[in-house]
Amino acid sequence: VMRTPGDEMAHAAGFCLTEGILDTIDDIGSMAQCEGGEGQVVTVTLKPERRRIVADFLERKGFISQTSCGICGKELVEELSARIAPFSMNGGLSVNVVMACIDNIGNHQPMRRTTHSSHAAMIADRDGNILAVAEDVGRHNALDKSIGKIFLENRLEEAALLVLSSRTSYELVQKAGRARIPVVVSVSRPTSLAVDLARRLNMTLACLAPGYGLLIFCGEERIVR
Repeated sequence: VMRTPGDEMAHAAGFCLTEGILDTIDDIGSMAQCEGGEGQVVTVTLKPERRRIVADFLERKGFISQTSCGICGKELVEELSARIAPFSMNGGLSVNVVMACIDNIGNHQPMRRTTHSSHAAMIADRDGNILAVAEDVGRHNALDKSIGKIFLENRLEEAALLVLSSRTSYELVQKAGRARIPVVVSVSRPTSLAVDLARRLNMTLACLAPGYGLLIFCGEERIVR
């Protein structure tokens, strides 16, 4: 994985969860990090029962985000939505909480202030308390790192909001769906495939509309004004 160094264990755990290798923390037999050479290596060993469940998947190297070539938008959305359970409409999220988190994400981007070339992903609970935040040159990596942090702490159930410093692609919606984060808000507008997938999964997808507040593409019922 081409990435920014840091948060290696969280990155590995988050990637394994969002790509379907893991479902719960109990699927992990062991994790170990070995530094050396030109990079860092994290070894994730699955428990035998989980290894049997995903054996065919791993043999095919069936990571969804790496197999989109040659598949049309409609087929891709159908494939992804078939692998991720749709969300229920339990609970709402205050628009004031959402806007406060958007305003706050810049305070957690020291790398961007120095380089102007990194992305951030911040996860918060229903009250706007920050559960995890991470930066990386790759937006997918930043999200996997943030998800991995709360996954390893067994706090995924507290996650209610994901704020992204980038635009939202369908891959990021997929990862949020796997982590069961119902509301995704980005600084830039999402792609059409991201909107289609979020709608199929009954997620809330929005972006910042400077001067107006939020532009909500789907799942507006979750945002309480």
